[in-house]
Amino acid sequence: MILSTERLELVPLLPYQLRLWVEDIPKLEKDLKCSYQAEPMEGLFLEIVKGQLEKTEKNPNDFLWHSFWLLIRKSDRVVVGSADFKDTPNTDQEVEIGYGLGKDFERNGYMTEAVQAMCKWALEQENVSHVIAETDIDGFASQRILKRCGFIEKGQEKTIWWQL
Repeated sequence: MILSTERLELVPLLPYQLRLWVEDIPKLEKDLKCSYQAEPMEGLFLEIVKGQLEKTEKNPNDFLWHSFWLLIRKSDRVVVGSADFKDTPNTDQEVEIGYGLGKDFERNGYMTEAVQAMCKWALEQENVSHVIAETDIDGFASQRILKRCGFIEKGQEKTIWWQL
């Protein structure tokens, strides 16, 4: 399954593709016929992806909720970013979304386009009533994306929680 927007294809990585992303990006690029130029696979981001890989491999039938979705620009097959649902919907029928772009692709509206498409898809699923997101207090770019996508602020402590 691929979600399509005006400028992007949102491709959920199958479990083996998620492992390739962690272990062998050139093989993933060949498999998806793309060029990976998004966030560097290092540090905390790499650890997050490895955690999602573990969940995806344990629950392959739910991979759409655990895996990452690569944001592939249609015009040149460049991967500009990624997004994910951090887990299956909870008992309140909420699912949390996370996302990130490569620095070279910021301020082009790609993430707004991707978040809108992923939220639309999620809300069409029978067990989802709300999409939630968390931003840093000073994460103004991410906050602008969420506001453009219709999210409203639901609470603030050390971070800000949003809900659609």
